[in-house]
Amino acid sequence: MKKLSLALLTILLVASCSKEHSKDYISLSGELTNNKDSLVTISSRTGIIKTISIDKNGSFKDTLTVTNADIYTLQTNSLQRIPLYLKNGFDISLKGDSEDFMSSVKYSGTGADNSQLIIAHLEQSKKIGNPADILALDKASFTKKIDLLKKSYDSILTAYNDLDSSLVSLIKTQNKQMFDYFDNTYSSSQKMAKGKVSPKFENYTDFKGGKKSLDSFKGKYVYIDVWATWCGPCIREIPSLKALEKEYHNKNIEFISISTDESRRSGGSWEAAEKKWRDFVKDKQLSGVQLWAGQDFSFQQAYQITGIPRFILIDTEGKIVDSNAPRPSDPRLKTLLNSIL
Repeated sequence: MKKLSLALLTILLVASCSKEHSKDYISLSGELTNNKDSLVTISSRTGIIKTISIDKNGSFKDTLTVTNADIYTLQTNSLQRIPLYLKNGFDISLKGDSEDFMSSVKYSGTGADNSQLIIAHLEQSKKIGNPADILALDKASFTKKIDLLKKSYDSILTAYNDLDSSLVSLIKTQNKQMFDYFDNTYSSSQKMAKGKVSPKFENYTDFKGGKKSLDSFKGKYVYIDVWATWCGPCIREIPSLKALEKEYHNKNIEFISISTDESRRSGGSWEAAEKKWRDFVKDKQLSGVQLWAGQDFSFQQAYQITGIPRFILIDTEGKIVDSNAPRPSDPRLKTLLNSIL
């Protein structure tokens, strides 16, 4: 019984010492070369939570507490900022060049691997480049590229040991969302690839009267402009589009403009949206086939149109030539049209 009591006392003493030495705050210090600023600030998503003075040698040191373990921002000015993962109990030091924070910073100390992971993750994301270039690859090349990217991101996670489980979960979720985007977008884009049968629009209001559908233009090439009266970039393309319509007037092609004007931008009324479109077409003397989609968004959704203007070229059999064709002002469009007409 005496030995048991001594053992229990030892455990209690160890636990007491551990509790005594555990911190409910964060120690943060740094050394910055080429520093010209006097303060460093740490911010959350809602605002600044700590301001620390920087001495003439570029050094700073202080403590702070955070409500939640999360990614914060450390900055010396509006142009130089870095991510910083903070959790009470961390003891982090950093070194970096104030003129090139993101590329130069190195973290050390308890919990530092979390911030270092975020930096590595951001650097890897920069290497991806333009996502459109990946989505433009053939199936085999796309699959190979995505597999390589997955291995790269997985290797970043395994390169660090002292990681907070919440951050690991967040990074894994972000990675999954990114690769789901690539897979889903690529799958959808293949449905809109050259030679695929185009989705159809049906019974769109024709400015000149009646209704028109994509099938109304079978036997002709169709160059479609998806636009709206409120869209500045759309309006800037009108002179070039008019010139093309005139130049290719006797060719086997129809230039169709589909207005997406809708009630939310017209005082909540579909009647007002249609009137706005009609007045615009009349005032600007728009040529070609002028259609209004009204309340039918199916054609836009099928082509996954998230921004306008958007131009689509379809062949005489209703098959896609280019689901994201060059704009009228782009010289490449004439080159493309001259190659098929």
